[in-house]
Amino acid sequence: MAVEVDAKDLKAAAGELLSDGGGRGLRIHGWEIFSRKGSILNSSTLLQWEEKLQTSHLPEMVFGDSSLVLKHDNSGTKIYFNAFDALAGWKQEALPPVEVPAAEKWKFRSKPSQQVILDYDYTFTTPYCGSETIEVDLKKNESEDILETSSSICWEECKGQIDVVSLASKEPILFYDEVVLYEDELADNGESLLTVKVLRVDGVLMRLRDTRMLCTFGDSTNPVILRGSCWREATFQSISAKGYPSDSPAYSDPSIISQRLSVIMHKRQKLKVHGKL
Repeated sequence: MAVEVDAKDLKAAAGELLSDGGGRGLRIHGWEIFSRKGSILNSSTLLQWEEKLQTSHLPEMVFGDSSLVLKHDNSGTKIYFNAFDALAGWKQEALPPVEVPAAEKWKFRSKPSQQVILDYDYTFTTPYCGSETIEVDLKKNESEDILETSSSICWEECKGQIDVVSLASKEPILFYDEVVLYEDELADNGESLLTVKVLRVDGVLMRLRDTRMLCTFGDSTNPVILRGSCWREATFQSISAKGYPSDSPAYSDPSIISQRLSVIMHKRQKLKVHGKL
């Protein structure tokens, strides 16, 4: 889902639209923001991913060429999101499988060939909150030798938090897009959708992992990025006990889900971006 930008608003904010035919983006205040949407992985590429990730289980729909990139021109700092790294996080975390109501029936089927064994996290929940790098810069010194300069990215724990109220102000939206990295219907037991890390397993569990980043435009040379990660989770049984609806369609909106789930992890970090000298 994309939102068209008003040309006057963009010009007033000293921004510039970007496009290379395979995506869309924006250059503003020293940043390039670019989103790309690709098709679902074909069978041969899917097999390659399974081999690399050492698994035979991947979501039904993996958008391997889709990505979102945030790049700071002056420093070369790049934060980006892609399906492979997200699934690598899923594989490494290796959560136990969620027991669904149908699992009890599967266990008591008489023929072994008819039994369904769930020995992996089929919800594809991931701790992934983005990938990051500093792109290498090639420059010449006085002797004409080419030097490679690079530095590592270091997020620091902090007490500051993203001001959600200020984000709700009536400022014009200069760029908005939603990029789906992978999706699975969980064999009719719910759905898993990785855009903003939303997960629902019908009748059993709701799990939401939300990561937000904020960079206030001001210092375009050495900006500071705030990142907040919050994991929420609750069973349908516990939600029903509090008097909330227990039917799955009532929880299609992540904003509603977040208000009714218990927080199990909340982390605040900041990244100080250092521009080139």
